Amino acid sequence: MVTALVVLAADLLALRDLELRFRLSIGALISIAGCLVSAGWMLALPQHADFFQGTLVADSLRELVKIALLVLTIFTLLLSIETNFTSHVGEYFALILLAASGMMFLVSSEDILMIFLSLELTSLSLYILTAFNKRSVQSAEAALKYFLFGGVSAAFTLFGLSLLYGLSGSTNLAQIAAAIRGPGLDPLLAAAIVMTVIGFGFKVAAAPFHLWAPDVYQGAPIPSAAFIASGSKVASFFVFARVMMLGFKGAEGGGGWHAYRPGWIPVLAIVSLASMVLGNVAALAQSSVRRLLAYSAIAHGGYMLLGVMTQAPQSLAALMYYAVTYGLTALGAFGVVSVVQEMSGGDRLVDFAGLSRRAPAVSLCMLVFMLSLAGIPPLAGFFGKFYIFAQALSGPADGMGMLWLVILAIAMSAVSLYYYLQVLKQIYIVEAPAPIRSLPAPVLSQVPLVLLALAVVALGCAPEWLVGKFTAAVKLAGL
Repeated sequence: MVTALVVLAADLLALRDLELRFRLSIGALISIAGCLVSAGWMLALPQHADFFQGTLVADSLRELVKIALLVLTIFTLLLSIETNFTSHVGEYFALILLAASGMMFLVSSEDILMIFLSLELTSLSLYILTAFNKRSVQSAEAALKYFLFGGVSAAFTLFGLSLLYGLSGSTNLAQIAAAIRGPGLDPLLAAAIVMTVIGFGFKVAAAPFHLWAPDVYQGAPIPSAAFIASGSKVASFFVFARVMMLGFKGAEGGGGWHAYRPGWIPVLAIVSLASMVLGNVAALAQSSVRRLLAYSAIAHGGYMLLGVMTQAPQSLAALMYYAVTYGLTALGAFGVVSVVQEMSGGDRLVDFAGLSRRAPAVSLCMLVFMLSLAGIPPLAGFFGKFYIFAQALSGPADGMGMLWLVILAIAMSAVSLYYYLQVLKQIYIVEAPAPIRSLPAPVLSQVPLVLLALAVVALGCAPEWLVGKFTAAVKLAGL
């Protein structure tokens, strides 16, 4: 929060008259320094604390997730240096930091009122970041759709959380779970489950609450879209899992084949199924790589919901590994799209034609990102899916009863390989059309892409390093 004010003041008071690229570089360096100090500050603080009955909770798991959010924020800031869509540098970096602060508050709370306030801080910052390219009609249209859908989803979320408060008389998730536990499913509790799933389903872009995502991913400035696809996804899935696993504990029900029981698991099973099918099938028809990544994100949201439904401590570790590695991969993919857009002037598949001859390093990075998203070993995306699917089959709730959903997820992963390979086909096989306008790839843009690609490969070759940290953190937190 302090860094957001510092970068805003520095740009307004000292940097306003300087060259744009220099202002972007200085603003990014100040913001990155603030993120690094924040990470160091968390590591120096006590790892176990609970303020005001769950309003702010500090433990090893939340610390690890918040550090992951700061890493994603740093890469977003690095991707922003080579952009030129705005001259309001201080405001832009301040909003990224405010959104990151909202995500960190979101991860740190077990109080439904604080969760809602954190969601709003994050969402309002992201709405403005989506509209930050004032020269683009698409950016304004995407931001308006995002804002309208976000307002409706916030109403559903608040309605669902208010029903929980009415049923329990508390805003603390653990106390809510103790109050609502009973032999049957109260009709008001069923309404609260549906309302809450709708609200959080919007945040994670799960079908059928995904309608904002394709327009936002395509119309927003690329660093903003990348941050929405990465940091927002990690924070939203963490709090979604905690609300369902802790706040609705005792109302799980069952979503197994021939083992249906009323509760929130069958609701999530339907949302997961719809997300996987719609996301992958719709991605097949896309000619814009940014829209393709949007529908891919919807499908990946469906896979990640399997980790929420399993409700085991190990499943939370698997979910966070998947979310963090997906965030790194999505950031990298958007970074490559940014480079191609600067070189060729567009983000269509045809704009990627012959990229391997024009920018071999960027093309190699995109190869890593696309194959990781497709779940090809030994990249991080493969192990993310492997851990999620393994937990879904061994979870305490339904055991092998969730096999039907895992089989569908594997089948949809096979479908996704087709459209990821279409991007790589354009890059490595198709020749670039002669009249295409091509500019050299900026060296500064390639550095974060190479780092992200190396991270995806490293976390795939040694997945136990990150999964082990999350598993140990879950045990230390007593979840």
